[in-house]
Amino acid sequence: MIARRLTAASAETFQLAEGPVWDAVRQRLLWVDILAGYVLEGSVDDTTGRITVTRRHAFDSMVAAVAFADDGTLLVAAQEHLVVLGIDGTRRDGARIVPSGVRRRLNDGSTDPSGRFLVGTLSLDGPSQQETLVRLEPDGRLTALDTELSLSNGLARSADGHTLYSVDTLRHTVSVRDYTRDDAERRVHLRIEDGYPDGIALDTEEHLWVAVWGAGEIRRYSPAGALTSRLAVPAPHTSSIAFAGSDLRTLVITTASADLTDAQRSQYPDSGCLFTTRVDVPGAPVPSWSALPIAPTPC
Repeated sequence: MIARRLTAASAETFQLAEGPVWDAVRQRLLWVDILAGYVLEGSVDDTTGRITVTRRHAFDSMVAAVAFADDGTLLVAAQEHLVVLGIDGTRRDGARIVPSGVRRRLNDGSTDPSGRFLVGTLSLDGPSQQETLVRLEPDGRLTALDTELSLSNGLARSADGHTLYSVDTLRHTVSVRDYTRDDAERRVHLRIEDGYPDGIALDTEEHLWVAVWGAGEIRRYSPAGALTSRLAVPAPHTSSIAFAGSDLRTLVITTASADLTDAQRSQYPDSGCLFTTRVDVPGAPVPSWSALPIAPTPC
C-alpha cells in the first residue's frame, strides 16, 4: 500500500458526494451530492489541499453528474433527464433518458473527446439486468451503447479517445472497449470482488484509478490491468475520484455518509467529506461538453 497523507479537504460532509470533475479554465471543482440534490462548485488549494464550496445549485430531485462547456455552461444529469444550467443561472430542460414512471435514475456521466456526454442508469427497485449507458449526440439524439447492465457507473477514456473504460458496479467489473466503433464489444478489464468498483479516472501514464465502494480504498492499475498501488481512505464508501488543481496532481476523492451503520459512523467520522492528496503522476484533462443545442425528448 502506498503511504500518502490524506487531507479531509471539505469543511462539510455530504450524503453521497459523487462525480468530481475539474474545470481547468475557471480553476473550479464541480461535483454533486446525489441524495441532497445539489450541484456544487469549489476551489482547490494546491498547497493545503483544502476545498472550499463557492457555489451550490439546488434541484428538486436527485442529481447524478455534471459536465462543463467551454463558456462555463453546465450540463446536469438530474434524476431522469438532462438540464442545461446557464452561466446566468437560467435552466433549460434537455433530453429525457429515463421514461416517466419508471423506477430508475441517472448515475455517473462524463464527456468524450468529441464533447458528447455519456451517462448511465441504475434501478431504484432492487437488482436489475436492464440498465443502460447512453450517449447524447450533437443533434439531441440518444445512442444506446449498453442496455443490459446491472448498475452503470464510472467512465474514462484513453488520451487518444480510442478506448473507453466503463464500470458495471453490481457485477464487480470494469470493462474496456474500442470507442472508435459503436458496435465494438466490451470485455472485462478488471474484476474487483472485495468491494464495488465505482468512479474511475486515468492519469497521463494511462493507469486507471478506481474508487472501491465498501472497501474504503482507491486503487491504481496498469494498462495491462495489474494492481500497482492502493490508497486507504478513512471512509468505507469511496465513490469517485478526479485530478484537480493547476497541475492536475491533486487527487480529489469523494465519499458518502449515507448507508453506514452507527458503528461505522463512529469509526469513520469524516465519511461524506471530500479528501485530497498529492500524486506523482498528473491526471489526464477531462474534455468539455460541446454545448450544442439539445432539444427535450418526449416523456
